[in-house]
Amino acid sequence: MLVDSHCHLEYEGVVENQSEILDRARGAGVGAFLNISTKQAEWTRVVGTANAHPDVWASVGIHPHNADDHPDLTYDELLEATRDPRVIGIGETGLDYYYDHSDRSEQQRLFRIHIEVARETGLPLIIHTRDAEDDTIAILAGEMEKGAFPALIHCFTASAEFGEGILELGLSISLSGIVTFKNAKDLQEVAKKVPQDRLLVETDSPFLAPVPHRGKPCEPEYVTATAAFIAELRGESLQDLSEYTSRNFYRLFSKAAP
Repeated sequence: MLVDSHCHLEYEGVVENQSEILDRARGAGVGAFLNISTKQAEWTRVVGTANAHPDVWASVGIHPHNADDHPDLTYDELLEATRDPRVIGIGETGLDYYYDHSDRSEQQRLFRIHIEVARETGLPLIIHTRDAEDDTIAILAGEMEKGAFPALIHCFTASAEFGEGILELGLSISLSGIVTFKNAKDLQEVAKKVPQDRLLVETDSPFLAPVPHRGKPCEPEYVTATAAFIAELRGESLQDLSEYTSRNFYRLFSKAAP
């Protein structure tokens, strides 16, 4: 069984047919789903879906794009939201300097709040980073000196050097359908080298549908195509990759472990 470690089940393109889409994924061998939130207004819906399905889990967090919309979010509010039994992760959070939809200092402030809650709770931090490698690694390294916390880079598309730095900090890497794209040669080289015990797979549904589904809204079912591509790339069997990426998910997101 595979795990889709990052999907947005409340987003347009999925939410309209959520039950059918989940059933299709289950039929394809996907055994668990992590439903990701990106703003406070989503938390209730994301957690509600997790409470309605025993194989769906939830995260709570603020995407860097939405940082400016949450100037008053506090550590205590985020900490309280993690108390729900179905909440197993914090995020997605991080830095995005490509679009700069929010002020960079505000992105950094919220990123640090998420890190503090991850350190306090032991729940993994789910990190988004784009065109912000230097600041991301600097903040993570500096915060690690204050006390360790679990984390992963979701939808990894960064440089090999950044990946090495992330692994040195003890973090994990999750790969999405982007790795299947023809122009993703550098990413494919990184994917070959990620240690087995640090690798997860995801869809980021409804975005980034992998080959051969490009052009369609991405569904959690499609994590099987991404996993098959990565397994062939790494010279591994799909069964082995499915087993160890699922094992990694439950080790990292230990609140969800059977």
